[in-house]
Amino acid sequence: MLKIGDTLMLEPKYSNVIETYKCKIADLIGSDLYIDYPVNTITKRPVFLLDGTQLKVTFVGDDGSVYLFESEIKGKVKQNIPMLILSYPGNEYLIKIQRRQYVRVETPVDVAVYPLNGEFQPFTALTEDISAGGAAAILTGKSELLREGMIVEATFVLPFQSGEYHYKTFRSRIVRIADVSEDRKKISLQFTEITGQDRQLLIRFCFERQLDIKKKGLIG
Repeated sequence: MLKIGDTLMLEPKYSNVIETYKCKIADLIGSDLYIDYPVNTITKRPVFLLDGTQLKVTFVGDDGSVYLFESEIKGKVKQNIPMLILSYPGNEYLIKIQRRQYVRVETPVDVAVYPLNGEFQPFTALTEDISAGGAAAILTGKSELLREGMIVEATFVLPFQSGEYHYKTFRSRIVRIADVSEDRKKISLQFTEITGQDRQLLIRFCFERQLDIKKKGLIG
């Protein structure tokens, strides 16, 4: 699927700072990608990455879709044009990104929901799925005071592969309340106030979980 001349976008897998780097494929040898030195998309300056650096890589395929895979820096090549060597896991590990909507991934995440004006007692729940645009949580117990259209604050605990936990609070709208069983309801939340940086953090979290699920499916 990848070919010489394709543009790749790189993002550090383990970093508190969300940065993206741009590069092109100069050569393909076996399962290795030879790329020119990446350039920071903001500063436009070359980025020097150490061997072993873990990365998330995205590119646009011939079908116009965006694909993502995990990679790492395997080494450097000193020639007329200096290059870096990236690992490529294979086409079966590619994840197709939905460009027109945020990727929603089924994963349990702890969430605490608070009222803005004391309309109900705060409660904790577990998400059924989450995306950079919202989440669905399963609530056990009384929920008579909750209403569709109500604005709440939801605090999520996001565990990353690096071992870090990010606690993020988003003002959200309850867009749907559905019965799951006699004493359980599913509450769908839409994030109404969220910074661009926090949305990128959620996108990164969802990609990590999606890659984990795909890996387990392939291995299992």
